[in-house]
Amino acid sequence: MALLLLVGAGVGWWTYRTLDSNITADVPAASELGRHEAERPAPVVRRALNVLIIGSDSRAGQGNGRYGRRRGTGRSDTAILLHVAADRKSATAVSLPRDLMVEIPSCLTADGSRTEERFAQFNWAFQFGGAACSIRTVEKMTGIRIDHHVVVDFQGFKKVVDAVGGVEVCLDEPVNDARAKLRLRAGRQTLSGEQALGYVRARYSLGNGSDTERMTRQQQFLASLVKKVQSNRVLFNPARLYAVLNAATSAVTTDPQLASLRSLYELVFSMRDIPVARVQFLTVPREPYHANANRDELIAVDAARLFQRLRVDQPVEVVHAEPDRARPSAKPTGSPTPAPAFTGTTAAAATCG
Repeated sequence: MALLLLVGAGVGWWTYRTLDSNITADVPAASELGRHEAERPAPVVRRALNVLIIGSDSRAGQGNGRYGRRRGTGRSDTAILLHVAADRKSATAVSLPRDLMVEIPSCLTADGSRTEERFAQFNWAFQFGGAACSIRTVEKMTGIRIDHHVVVDFQGFKKVVDAVGGVEVCLDEPVNDARAKLRLRAGRQTLSGEQALGYVRARYSLGNGSDTERMTRQQQFLASLVKKVQSNRVLFNPARLYAVLNAATSAVTTDPQLASLRSLYELVFSMRDIPVARVQFLTVPREPYHANANRDELIAVDAARLFQRLRVDQPVEVVHAEPDRARPSAKPTGSPTPAPAFTGTTAAAATCG
């Protein structure tokens, strides 16, 4: 019995050390954010968390070069502001369009120089100054303090999808997209990591080719991923949990506070009881940029209302409705003020009808 206990303890220690050492801490971003602490928003609600999730299109790293050439650090192909309520009863993921026109502050570059402050599309911030520049841009735009950040590249995304056993989607028509390296039949199917990457990145063979359509597809895919994780009870299955944690920890770069197995696990485990109907996905209210219809700009009043509610940890509701442009619902005469509703989806929504 003593020998078994020692062996078990040794395996447990080895597993913990392996997973813990997988995580890459983004120390440069933390240092840069520390230099600008005075200008950053202050936290408002204790225990509420705001996490900026960045999907990098960088071709650096093993296996990423096959998706084409891209110099430098790459741009933020996908950016999601995840708000986790203080009571851990809801989570709201807000997609930030890569072509959204925003004020990007002066940022520290990889070679030690600084960029000029400029008005440009959002995904340039990551290219200019990495995660720190993206975080400062989001904080300036929203007034919301970013508590943590996570950067995932192509290979990391694929590993996580494969670790949960794939994610189900339904297609009305078959897909053959050489740019996204994607061929899929029509109908209900479970995508592997490689297929899933092509599915969430595709722009020219699915929908109308717009980034708006792609963000909607990404939200639906993430909703299906969350549903899959909860239905498989990953957090309560040691074998599945190890596979997912091994994939996740080796796939991400995070701020130093989150760069440990314990911190990541505590964050994910704290969200285990959030009902899938309260895991919400939406896109920040925006419209075509007045100077260039191929870019976006915020719908100021609607975006400010959304940011304010997230900032003070008040409820946000989503409705499954068209048009794509999300606007708050009107207040019925003589009734209490409802939580503003924005166009979006939830993890409870079925991927296939």
